[in-house]
Amino acid sequence: MFPKLFTFPIPEFLQGFLPSHITLHSYGLMIALGVLSSFYIALRKSKKYGTDADKLSSLFIWVIVAAFLGGKLFFFLEDINKYISDPSAIKRAMGGGFVFYGSLIFAIPTIVWWLRKEKIPVRPFLDILAFIGPVVHSFGRVGCFLAGCCHGKVCDSWMGVTFSNPDSLAAIKNQPLYPTQLFDIVVNLTILGVIFLVQKKQKFDGQLFLIYLMMYAVGRSIVEMYRGDDARGFLFDGAVSHSQFIAACIIVISLVVWEKWSKKH
Repeated sequence: MFPKLFTFPIPEFLQGFLPSHITLHSYGLMIALGVLSSFYIALRKSKKYGTDADKLSSLFIWVIVAAFLGGKLFFFLEDINKYISDPSAIKRAMGGGFVFYGSLIFAIPTIVWWLRKEKIPVRPFLDILAFIGPVVHSFGRVGCFLAGCCHGKVCDSWMGVTFSNPDSLAAIKNQPLYPTQLFDIVVNLTILGVIFLVQKKQKFDGQLFLIYLMMYAVGRSIVEMYRGDDARGFLFDGAVSHSQFIAACIIVISLVVWEKWSKKH
């Protein structure tokens, strides 16, 4: 697809401080749009808790750093031998390639810590993440599609997409692949629609967030069957992938928390 959108030459008098060219990556642009959209949603929905743009900016900085570190760390760990044998591959992968669960696992504790520090109710704010999560994740998957990462297996049907750009992060080029990035977008938009419907009949704080986690875990497990980046590894003699295992853990934990929170309500 289009991993690099534009390359801007830098004037000579600035090249001592900046590189000779700056490239706008499609993945980075989509992430930026996702962050801006999620900031707008969070600002509108969290005003009743006394938050403002300044407070949310602080939260978003923390979350962006945590999500970046977690997403990249999990991405590199899934095929750590590749990056140990070829360190230059790390630089090439900076234009795309994140593990969503890595970002999630790092981001949630960061958010909870910040909310408690600011004395903002945790569970009601987590429900806001049920709206933010699918939005920012969908933007991110558009970036994945353009960059070529997180693709599917070789596909013989009409839905196959071919990545031929030499800068593409696709491990398999010039062959039709399942567009699993687009599958993930469908999953996230479906979740968003369900969250809007359930919101009207919500029974306890945190319910929307738990629904989001469990629905995505199920959807991701299905999409995972079409994923083609096998280097991410499998567990239990190939029965499940790492993401499917994490998804199963999230479902179990969410059900336990659901039981606890619903009783408290």
